[in-house]
Amino acid sequence: MRSHYQRQRNHRKPQATFLGGFVLNLKSQRRMAAEILKVGETRVWIDPERGDEVELAITREEIRRLIREEAIRKVPKRGVSRARARVVHEKRKKGKGKGPGSRTGPQGARTPRKEVWMKKIRAQRKRLRELKDRHAITESVYRRLYVLAKSGSFRSVSDLERYIADRNLRRRR
Repeated sequence: MRSHYQRQRNHRKPQATFLGGFVLNLKSQRRMAAEILKVGETRVWIDPERGDEVELAITREEIRRLIREEAIRKVPKRGVSRARARVVHEKRKKGKGKGPGSRTGPQGARTPRKEVWMKKIRAQRKRLRELKDRHAITESVYRRLYVLAKSGSFRSVSDLERYIADRNLRRRR
């Protein structure tokens, strides 16, 4: 039994060209054209209307002339279409296909722990600065909270606010 690869190769092999009911054998012309055009034999297109003319061409010079006259052409390379990738990308932007079932690797690989920490601590320090500048907390309370934030005591800005409210650390007006 032939392998999948062999079947695929045979499927793509250019067959003899049909012209008005009779078969033209253009094997050698196709081979020469492929060498001249510097492509594979499967990427050589022969005009079916001028098949008999191509069949009579037996020298490289004649093949070159037919290439100039565009009776023989190079077929453009087929790439991998990005259409499906674009659709998936648009869906991912909307949050589709990003659930726990699609994730591989630890959480710290998707967003590094350091980045999570930086985002969190910058927000907490910004809030502390705002409170200090507005004179909502004293300098000593600010310093104490700053050190607590640095040690990772607060999970978020709201956690920091809760801590301040529970311990009545806001300055009395």
